Amino acid sequence: MSEEETNLKVATLAGGCFWCIASDFENVSGVVKVISGYTGGHTENPTYEEVSTGETGHYEAVQVCYDPSKVSYEQILDIFWRHIDPTDPDGQFADRGPQYRTVIFYHDEEQKRIAEKSKENLERSGKFKKPIVTLILEFSTFYEAEFYHQEYHKKSPVRYKLYRMGSGRDQFLDKTWGKEEGARNPGATE
Repeated sequence: MSEEETNLKVATLAGGCFWCIASDFENVSGVVKVISGYTGGHTENPTYEEVSTGETGHYEAVQVCYDPSKVSYEQILDIFWRHIDPTDPDGQFADRGPQYRTVIFYHDEEQKRIAEKSKENLERSGKFKKPIVTLILEFSTFYEAEFYHQEYHKKSPVRYKLYRMGSGRDQFLDKTWGKEEGARNPGATE
């Protein structure tokens, strides 16, 4: 592992379809790599088909590997909040079921403290009329998703765009965050 890689931090986030969350973080300045996978459940080495049943206890999630000298954990969470519906207890957009619920998985006590404060700030902001139901849970094990799920938006751009448009995610985000400064992709390098 290079010296640069040893200084990286990891954020593990579940925000519905991991294709969408992965693509949302990919162009953020300071994000080095985004991996789609499964976490939070009781089945070892789950497959996509198993997780899709909702019976493994796993969430579709991403691990965001980032350089903390370029982007902070607080900024990662701000981007996360702006790409999900944190008020939906039953999934995200077109994807329904426990495997699509929103969760921040903390890796240490500092991440837990920052996540709790971030959630509290969002609740106090008045941005949402309904309660924020995103969970904050301790990280355990992350299982990398199958190869075809990694960077899906690049491998199958037409299918991904059709899925994303049909899911209602972007319509919700545009309605909720509008044209606020950096609303859709704060920290993006585009």
